[in-house]
Parts: sequence; C-alpha cells; structure tokens
Amino acid sequence: MKKTNFDRYLQEQMKDEAFAARFEQAGQAWDVALQIASLRRQAGLSQKELAIALKTSQQQVSRLESPSYEGHSLSMLRRVADVLHTRVRIVFEPIKKPQPGIHAAEAAVPYRAERTQIGRNKKEEAGRKK
Repeated sequence: MKKTNFDRYLQEQMKDEAFAARFEQAGQAWDVALQIASLRRQAGLSQKELAIALKTSQQQVSRLESPSYEGHSLSMLRRVADVLHTRVRIVFEPIKKPQPGIHAAEAAVPYRAERTQIGRNKKEEAGRKK
C-alpha cells in the first residue's frame, strides 16, 4: 500500500521521543473513550440513559467518551463496567527503553504469595499453647 503524505509526516514525527510519548498517551485515551462508547451502544443505551444508571450527568458520560479527556478515575470506570456488565482490566507493560535514573526497587512480587513454612509453624505453635 502506498504511503500518504500523512504517513510519511507521522513516521518522521515519531522519531522525536517526546512526540512519540504524547502520541502513545493520546492513543490510550482514544482506546478508553471508544470502548466506553461502543459498549454503551451495544447495550442499547443513550448517553443520558447511561448517566441515569451511573447516577451522574449526561455531560460526564460525554466526557468519558471524549478522546481528549484524561480524567478517568478507576472508581468511575468500575461503575461504568458494572452497568455495562463488563470488567475493567488494567495492564502495566514494560517501557521499551528504560529511562535513566529510574529503576525498580525490588523484583516483581507475585499477586498471590504462597504460604510459607514459617507461617505454618507459628499456627502450629499457637495451637499447642492452648
């Protein structure tokens, strides 16, 4: 497929790290807005009907569906998901290039930790003392 002038322009702009970061962030806002609008339409709801179900205003629903809005709170996204019978899933992904001076303090910890032998021993000792 032939590249358009815009494709060439965008390719050139993406060489600038600051532009690329802003472009990526804007894409994330678009993703959230489009998903909310799409799910609302699939549910057969108008913005006003969704607002009533969320106990908020139609203007707030319009903001949530706006690609330029970046004030989404996790609690509001959960409320929207609940009304639309979906769930919110947030994924943290590694940055392609590590930023200088920013390092993780510790290795990642698994979500559910295994019970340790120490914990079992303390329970056994407490049971024996009774």
